[in-house]
Amino acid sequence: MDKPKNLIIDQHDFEILINEKELTETVLRMGKQIAEDYRGLKPILTGVLNGSFLFIADLVRAIDVYDSEIDFLKIGSYGDHMLSSGTITLDKDVSAKIKGRHVVVIEDIVDSGLSVTFIRNHLLYKEPASLEFATLLLKKEKAQVDFPIKYVGKEIGNDFVIGYGLDYQQQYRNLRDIYVTHN
Repeated sequence: MDKPKNLIIDQHDFEILINEKELTETVLRMGKQIAEDYRGLKPILTGVLNGSFLFIADLVRAIDVYDSEIDFLKIGSYGDHMLSSGTITLDKDVSAKIKGRHVVVIEDIVDSGLSVTFIRNHLLYKEPASLEFATLLLKKEKAQVDFPIKYVGKEIGNDFVIGYGLDYQQQYRNLRDIYVTHN
C-alpha cells in the first residue's frame, strides 16, 4: 500500500514534513553522537511515553553502548488537543535508581518547553551524575527552556506535527513519516 502524501484530518490538511529516509539518517546521526559521549558510562536512556516510543526504539538500537539501561516515564499535557494544556502531570515515574548515574531523557518533541522543564526538575531531585536531553524535533522559536537540549534531531517551525510516534487524539502515531499542518 502506498503511503499518503497528504492527509485531511478534522479539516486540517497535513503534508509530509520529514520522510522516513530523513528520519532514519537523523536517528543514526544522533545515536552515533550519544554513543561517543557515553561510552563506558553505563547511561540510563529514559524515554518519555507515549510519543517517543518509536523514536527511542530506533535510537537505542543506533547507540552502540551495550551496557546502557533503558527506562521510561510518562507525562501528560496535550489531552486530545493540538496545543499543550500548560499543565503537566507525571503518570509514570522512572523505575531505575538514577542517583549518581548518567541519564539521557529521550523526547519526541520539545514544543513549549514545559514538559522537559518539568522532567528536568523532577529528575534532578533524584541526584543523577548528569542529565541531558535528546529530542527528535525542537520548536526552537517556541520552546522556552533555560538549559541546553544537547541532542536535537531537527528544528521545526511552530506548526502541529503527527507521525512517527507523534499523535492527534492518540491516533496517527504509526505513520512512517512526520506530517505537518499549517492551518
